Amino acid sequence: MTAERLDIVIEQGTTFILELTYLDANDAPIDLSGYTAQMQIRPQHGSPVVLAEFSTSETSIIMTGAGIISIQISDEETRAYKWKRGVYDLEITSGGGIVTRLIEGSASVTPEVTK
Repeated sequence: MTAERLDIVIEQGTTFILELTYLDANDAPIDLSGYTAQMQIRPQHGSPVVLAEFSTSETSIIMTGAGIISIQISDEETRAYKWKRGVYDLEITSGGGIVTRLIEGSASVTPEVTK
């Protein structure tokens, strides 16, 4: 499976929520029990700098048995973002250790006007 491309825009100072449903070849939700997930945003591919990081261990990524993956970033966290553009990917790992990249693309932050 090749990762889907999805460019995301994060509005500074607002709560960001991205929900995905992981489906099999028959469009049935995949049971994500026992899976973990990690997502990083970096300035560019190969950069050692991490602009933002999310994971199931930090509860910023929530996964359900019904195939739903929810990435949630608080308004306080997005308000603190000083970066404008980056690249990201979201990888999930099965209980058996199989890593799958689900989505990838660019990430950008639009500045907040209202304070």
